[in-house]
Amino acid sequence: MDAMAVNYAVYSNRIKGFDPFICDNDIYIYANGSNIVVVCIDCCGHGEDQVYEESEGIDMLIFQPGTKPRESSVWKLKETMQIMNTRLENANMSSTIFGVLITEATITNADWVEDVWEKNNIKVIDGFKTLKHRRAEVNPDVNTSGAVYFDTVTASCLDFKIKPKCDEVDDDEFLKALKAFSNGDFDVVKESQDDDELPQDEEEEKEESASPPTTSGTIDQNLGLSVEVEILNPIDNPREELNKLIGCDDIKRRMDELVALTSYNKTMLEFFPDSKQHEVSLHSVFLGRPGTGKTTVCKIFGSLLHQTGALSKGHVVVCDRGTFIGTLWGDEERSVRQVLEKAKGGVLMIDEAYLLNSKNENDPGRLVIQLLMSILADESQRDIAVVLCGYKDQMQKLLETNPGLQSRFPNKFEFLDFSVNELLEITQSRVKYYEYQFTDQAWVKYRTMLSQAYQVRDPQTWGNARFVANQLDRIYIQHATRCVKQRPKDKQSWRMITPEDIVPIEIPRQKTKIGF
Repeated sequence: MDAMAVNYAVYSNRIKGFDPFICDNDIYIYANGSNIVVVCIDCCGHGEDQVYEESEGIDMLIFQPGTKPRESSVWKLKETMQIMNTRLENANMSSTIFGVLITEATITNADWVEDVWEKNNIKVIDGFKTLKHRRAEVNPDVNTSGAVYFDTVTASCLDFKIKPKCDEVDDDEFLKALKAFSNGDFDVVKESQDDDELPQDEEEEKEESASPPTTSGTIDQNLGLSVEVEILNPIDNPREELNKLIGCDDIKRRMDELVALTSYNKTMLEFFPDSKQHEVSLHSVFLGRPGTGKTTVCKIFGSLLHQTGALSKGHVVVCDRGTFIGTLWGDEERSVRQVLEKAKGGVLMIDEAYLLNSKNENDPGRLVIQLLMSILADESQRDIAVVLCGYKDQMQKLLETNPGLQSRFPNKFEFLDFSVNELLEITQSRVKYYEYQFTDQAWVKYRTMLSQAYQVRDPQTWGNARFVANQLDRIYIQHATRCVKQRPKDKQSWRMITPEDIVPIEIPRQKTKIGF
């Protein structure tokens, strides 16, 4: 958006709200006469998952399990664009209006409904977490051709203007950028998300609370922009924690084999200093959906490799596409080298790594992949393990489109969805940690409802261990509310979960994907 503001031929400005549908959001409008792009900034204050039910048109309400229906931000943007179109028609003016919604929420089924949005000239970019702290530059030069279009569509909506930041740039280049922006010819930059793999059992949670706290580091993308990366400290007993993981049997076996070969190499070097060593690449790919344990296993992985002597530190640096992609050319290489330096001696975990892949040859994410492969080819970079994480299908496409990744990342670990029995085991360990107990009737009710929800789950949005954690949070709230109202006389009853505390489990059913 800053890049779009530097063109002297296109008018751009920011308004606060647009009655009656968008009252409190910042709205950026870009106009050059033939095209108008309306960008709505949705600072909803949370990054919770949302599921849109669009079929043929854009629905007014979002029906989210466990919450009250609320108005769709996409629908409000569409209605606003229709008002703008009407004002243009009344003024005998013609221009194509495109809408862009940038939201802090995560729309889990965006791929399924984007065709409907596209038919309405709307592009949705979700997953941003810090929108309220961001402002884009604009060019409110009234001498530009787009100024009259801006005045026509906004009428009395303009509350304030921002001083222009105008540097001359070729008009054709800007129009290309405008077209690409409005048509969505770019990849969404996902910002760091909350950990999708919560602790699976009591011991794991206790270990996390006892270990050194998670720290963070700063990556300077350029003089005007820096981002934070999360650093997970190594744990003292990774072998025990690996064995305690619920499920993940194949993951445990494969990781044991890799660690054993690494340890064998070290021992052989001590016994036979001149012997040839087996080449062991530590770089890996973790395939799986949210809540299947990727972050937890990555932390164990780094600590295991540290214990065997393969890594000098064993910490984990967590980042994503947003860590590398800045606002200026050259930010990518600067960020990659800083991140690798912070991860030296440990593990560099790139979450949703498939977002670095794009059909657009000029996408900066491609440069990040090339830089990684180039740097990792250097034998001096042996004291690091890079782990690429993400959904199985998208990650396989990334590996197929870039043959170099296949050889650089030979270790592939697939994290399968948990079974019902495994989810029940996770439930028991979490409840035990807080020293709660289910009554027999409550456990039967919970088990039945969980099994039913599992049967109708949408594989694309099912949260696995996160789903269990969210459901238990609702049960804890219901339990606390009941106890405060009823004031049980028996002290042990304050820790007993009854059937009354088991709230209904609401889970969206799998729906047919739009299009072919």
